[in-house]
Amino acid sequence: MTPVQVEQKSYRMPPRDGFTVTHFLTVADIERSAQFYETVFGGRILSKGDSRGAPGYIQIANTWLIVNVGGGPTPDKPSVTLSVPADPGSVSSFMNIRVADIQACYELWRSRGAEFITEPKDKYGETRCYIRDPDGYIIEVGQSKPDFAYG
Repeated sequence: MTPVQVEQKSYRMPPRDGFTVTHFLTVADIERSAQFYETVFGGRILSKGDSRGAPGYIQIANTWLIVNVGGGPTPDKPSVTLSVPADPGSVSSFMNIRVADIQACYELWRSRGAEFITEPKDKYGETRCYIRDPDGYIIEVGQSKPDFAYG
């Protein structure tokens, strides 16, 4: 198999074998966040969560998001508190969405309510821009230049 050929698997939630990677976001309002990811990116809400602590699950393209409200330490993470970003101007991680046509995605997602920080800009062999979700998380949207090769 060459580096570009990837074995096609059916990733499920929950996984039936192996593992599936998800991204967890601590949010202020599960329903509001699920609605954002469904409306802007065409995500499919698999579970809406509940007020007793069950998270929401959203499938977006080939990945899954788990959204849940924050909280204090638990027996399985005794020194960790989950909270939404305190300062949206300072981040330590972000979701990265790679697209085939950034201008089309920019126009479509903006029409669906996405708030972009700037319009798409060229940088480092790609064109990219960033969206803020309802809790202030940033999402990079990028399109590689035609002659760019991974790995």
